Amino acid sequence: MGFGRTQETVFLARVIGTVVATHKVAGLEGIKLLLVVPLKPNGAEDGAPIVACDCAQAGPGDHVYCVNKREATLAMPDPFVPVDAAIVGIVDHVHESEHRA
Repeated sequence: MGFGRTQETVFLARVIGTVVATHKVAGLEGIKLLLVVPLKPNGAEDGAPIVACDCAQAGPGDHVYCVNKREATLAMPDPFVPVDAAIVGIVDHVHESEHRA
């Protein structure tokens, strides 16, 4: 099962929905969960949707940048919660240079 860009520590994504969980582990109470689909720099989808904790007040349709692995837990108010991905910013614009090294 491939996860596309989610293998990278930092990746771009688009919010495609919300996740409602009536029971959460301690430390995740009050944290909004969003469904995001990873994106390539050109905006094309890059892998299956994943659930990410929202640390940036994002919403459906927003383009965001996310972190995963250990960095996702460090973005949370309690850095010892079991999360795989966290939204840490809302993207306003992406410009890819024509002259890459």
